[in-house]
Amino acid sequence: MRRGGHSSQSGGSEARAEPGWWSEARGQQERHTDVPRRAAPRAMSARRGAKRGAKQGVKRIFDPIHGFIELTEAEVALMDSAPFQRLRRLRQLGLAYLAFPSAEHSRFTHALGALAMGTRALDALRDHSPEYFQSEADFDAQRRLLRVALLLHDLGHGPFSHASESVLGRRHETRTEEVLAIPQLREGMERAGVEPREVLALIVADPPSSFPVLKELVSGPNLDCDRMDYLQRDAYFTGVSGGRYDAAQLVASLRVLRVDGQPRLGIDGRGLVALEQFVLARYMMFATVYFHHTTRAFERVLGDALRELWTDPQELDAIEEFLAWDDFRVMEELRSSQTAAARALRDRIAPLALAAEFNGERDLTLYEACERVLRDRFADDVWGDAQEERMRRGPALYVHLMGAIVEATEASDLIRGLAGKAYWRKLFVRRGDDRVSEARRLCAEVRARRQATWSAVPLPF
Repeated sequence: MRRGGHSSQSGGSEARAEPGWWSEARGQQERHTDVPRRAAPRAMSARRGAKRGAKQGVKRIFDPIHGFIELTEAEVALMDSAPFQRLRRLRQLGLAYLAFPSAEHSRFTHALGALAMGTRALDALRDHSPEYFQSEADFDAQRRLLRVALLLHDLGHGPFSHASESVLGRRHETRTEEVLAIPQLREGMERAGVEPREVLALIVADPPSSFPVLKELVSGPNLDCDRMDYLQRDAYFTGVSGGRYDAAQLVASLRVLRVDGQPRLGIDGRGLVALEQFVLARYMMFATVYFHHTTRAFERVLGDALRELWTDPQELDAIEEFLAWDDFRVMEELRSSQTAAARALRDRIAPLALAAEFNGERDLTLYEACERVLRDRFADDVWGDAQEERMRRGPALYVHLMGAIVEATEASDLIRGLAGKAYWRKLFVRRGDDRVSEARRLCAEVRARRQATWSAVPLPF
């Protein structure tokens, strides 16, 4: 993902921290970034509600993760808009509720939670990196911009999110840009005291933002408020304890660090353990929830059902038609369908059953060997699901540790170990006769033979 107005170095180079923040003279002269000098976020309507909006909410919403979340009058108006209310009818985890029955939470609550996380994060930066902000007015303006961007960041998601993306061929980031262009939302953003183009620049990769630290908080590659909220929320509603981390400690440790002359979001060394928990929580949620075999089997069926439902995907190109669809409407349309995929979703019985699963790079050859054996035996009744996720994306994440600014992968063996790609591969076979039990037996035999081969190889010491 492109970043506005800064560059980074990778490969483990170390940059010495300047005393304190950076020298007082430079702190007064240098701006947030070396891109052409930007203006502070424009205040709309004679700074309507600027101080009140930054300091005091007019509506309080209770959330099980963050407690009370306060919204300003302008933010409430955005929340009450039809595109935002649609998020109530989009489940955050799609079909994961079929494996984790309490995972019924919506993108609506996640958007509010991301706003809450962003507010706390920016407040922490003001407390610990005050020189980053020109003035209290600059902080208030950035705070309004960050809150609105996080509130609206998920508006472009379709029904069941990634399942519909694969059918429609349009990523949710592109849809978000189209949704934010709706006059009602543009006017709402202006009433909230922010520029719509600045909101868009924080959410999508292009155009680059004049606020690189805010962009890292909204849509950064490693430590953004989107992830900070959904990991906590998904762990809470699925009951998966491995997805939890010390969010309070992590947020309190956030800092703005100067790396190669550019401002970067980083953490203080005292928060390194919380950062390790965060990285490990993300890995654990992919392993136990996001790529759960029941969810993956039903997502395959859902993809078939959506292709049958949307015979001409281009009909949903118009943003008005796209926004008319949500999870509830899809399931209602499938209720009367008599296709095999629709019946499987209604009956909650996936036609595909798990035969074997493999994790890690070493299992790649084992996965391929088992797939060949199953295809020789069952032909097209086999589905190989190979998923991978890069645990660290984009530029490096930095830690201020013992007077120096170092990459997180240098500061932590755990983070270094999880910095690459993680692999989750599964083999499914269509139910019927004794296919499932036979497929599992065949995979077990292949695994046993391969394990015997590995055991016969002498150790290199």
